[in-house]
Amino acid sequence: MNAAGHPLDRYDWTRILGQLDAEGWAPLPALFDPPQARELARAFDDPAAVRIASERDERRALRLPAPPLLRDLPRALHARLLPLAQSWAQRLGRDIRDPPDPDAGRAAPDIDPAALTRLRQDGFEALRHAHDDTAFPILLVALLSDPAHDFSGGEFVMTEQRPRQQSRPLVLPLGLGDAALIACAHRPIHGARDDYRATLRHAVSRVRDGERRGLELPLDDPRSVPG
Repeated sequence: MNAAGHPLDRYDWTRILGQLDAEGWAPLPALFDPPQARELARAFDDPAAVRIASERDERRALRLPAPPLLRDLPRALHARLLPLAQSWAQRLGRDIRDPPDPDAGRAAPDIDPAALTRLRQDGFEALRHAHDDTAFPILLVALLSDPAHDFSGGEFVMTEQRPRQQSRPLVLPLGLGDAALIACAHRPIHGARDDYRATLRHAVSRVRDGERRGLELPLDDPRSVPG
């Protein structure tokens, strides 16, 4: 699928990039319609999905044929977000790790795969963020269950720590098929004299009842979801 006429074109990317830069996150409402979201959620149960070791939640690497939008999604998002990621890296005085070049004959770096997640009653995801400052600093998360019918609790939450300030809690209101772009590593904040570094961690609160399924899509490698 070419960038021209891509479903992502329906979003206001000037606003999205501005909110990401200012707040560290931006919503992509209804990225997947309900049938697409349900189809992705069911892929968790496919026996070909590889389990990712985790103590508190269930995670499976997405290595299955995916709908066309999802197959092209990492590449399309990477292209739109790369200028902001490069700007953040420059302001923080660091580099972004280049995606692996299949023609260069070198080993690919250790990149987290796209992951489907499942949380049942009392399950949760602990606060975390990327510790590798060369990783692509923006992550896509999406909700593949309906909070009105499938589960209760399980809110997607973030905390932002700025120097000499208390942590700022954030809650992302996601519905079935909604997604959000979040800063998953350090990002720069404009200060009175210069930029300073903020750390944004993300988590999922305890599921009180039912079952919550979601998607996490790292954007280090724009080819991370195979066709």
